[in-house]
Amino acid sequence: MAETEVSVSLSTVASRKLAAVRREVTIGAVANAWRPALDKVWAFLKEHPDLRDGGHNVFLYHHGQSRSAPMAVDFGVEVSSAFDPTHEVFATETPAGEVAMAVHVGSYASLRATHAAVHQWCTNQRRSIAGKSWEIYGDWTDDESKLETTIAYLLK
Repeated sequence: MAETEVSVSLSTVASRKLAAVRREVTIGAVANAWRPALDKVWAFLKEHPDLRDGGHNVFLYHHGQSRSAPMAVDFGVEVSSAFDPTHEVFATETPAGEVAMAVHVGSYASLRATHAAVHQWCTNQRRSIAGKSWEIYGDWTDDESKLETTIAYLLK
C-alpha cells in the first residue's frame, strides 16, 4: 500500500470542553489504557445526558520532558458545559491557541505516521510544540480506511 503525504496546517482553535478520566501512560501504552478510561466517562455521561449534545472522543496529551517518559493523558468526551467532578471523571478543556494540525484518515494503528509528520512540519517551520496535543476521533465506521482522526499540537 502506498503511503499518502500528510497535509499539516497552521490553525487557531478554540478550546473544547471535555468530561475526562486521566491516566499516566507512556506513548506505547495508550492503546491499552483508553478503553477502560472512556468506559468510565461514558458511564458518567449516561447518568448525565444533559451534558451531551454531540461531540467526539478526544484524547488530550500532557507531554513530559522526554518522549519515552510517562505522561498524563485525559481520555475524554466532548460535553456542552462544565460540571462538578465525580470520583474519577472531571471537567477539563483542550487548550485554545495556535496549533499544527493534520487529519489522519485510516486505521488507528497507523496514527503514529501522522504524528511524525506533524513533528517534522514543526521542525521544518522552526516551530516549537508547547507540551500539549490532542486527537479528536471522528464518527465510527467499521471500514478502517474511512476513520478520521484530527491531530492537533499546541504551538509555543
